[in-house]
Amino acid sequence: MKKSTFLAFFLAIVCLASCTDNTPKTATPTAETPATTAEDAVKRGEYLVQITGCNDCHSAKRMGANGPEIIPETMLAGYPADRPIMKFKDPILKQGFAMFYPDLTAGAGPWGVSFAGNLTPDETGIGNWTEEQFKKALTQGKYKGLDGGRMLLPPMPWVNYTKMADADVKAIFAYLKSIKPVKNLVPSPISPENM
Repeated sequence: MKKSTFLAFFLAIVCLASCTDNTPKTATPTAETPATTAEDAVKRGEYLVQITGCNDCHSAKRMGANGPEIIPETMLAGYPADRPIMKFKDPILKQGFAMFYPDLTAGAGPWGVSFAGNLTPDETGIGNWTEEQFKKALTQGKYKGLDGGRMLLPPMPWVNYTKMADADVKAIFAYLKSIKPVKNLVPSPISPENM
């Protein structure tokens, strides 16, 4: 074999070997298998509540050393019912923009004013809800998980959860049912005409 033929053959082998994808293949991410114990479900639910940002809107906050901090006693209880409701008369809202309370528990926009719901297991929250109602609210945007009623209002991102695995919905519901109930009757939404 001539040197040039050998060199070409060697370079072709090196090129072919270097172009081959040798990285380990991983399985396509899927929902985890359902929790085997109630404790596992609660832990998974707590994790999901944290990573999906439920506390961002459903937990009142106060300013602390590191900025806004969740008020532990009212975690996931929604907009504080004893807080005065601001009037939103800003002309920017008429242009389709939205505004939020400083702790994000209420927002105003073209839809009117909406208040983050109480997700604790108190009767003023989800205490009387069935798992099926919770699933309909979370994955179909049905207010209180009831057919025939209004849809959940912005900024609730229920459309992000339409494909959530049943096991994850169950885990979130199990976690929310396990936390401290907080009596807090969140105000009804305000229509755009009454802002």
